[in-house]
Amino acid sequence: MIESRVYDPLKAGQRLARKTLAWQAAATVLLALAFLVQGVSHALSALVGGLAIGLGGLVAARLMVGGGIQPAGAVLLRWFIGATVKWVVVCAVLLLGLVVWRLPPLPLLLGMVTGLATQMYAMTRR
Repeated sequence: MIESRVYDPLKAGQRLARKTLAWQAAATVLLALAFLVQGVSHALSALVGGLAIGLGGLVAARLMVGGGIQPAGAVLLRWFIGATVKWVVVCAVLLLGLVVWRLPPLPLLLGMVTGLATQMYAMTRR
């Protein structure tokens, strides 16, 4: 197999998305384990909150960096669509968790905050 020494920003974006998702999953599981002391519903709620951010980020990453090399206008459009879809997914999971599944709100929101904070941390690390 021939190894390419050319920097590929699309591959770098995909690696960053995978790394970020792994960090988010680990932080969410740790938070859920901490909430397990209060009960299974609290732990599940924290997992759903972190899952909402992770799933939204995964969908956004697919839309943002999945289109290959394109003109700047198309890339910007993909970025805006990805960000919009991410927050639609997050809000949908949040509504499911609160209204349909009746999960405790505090762990759900803390799961989301943990997912977002971890996302920022993972994206700034080299």
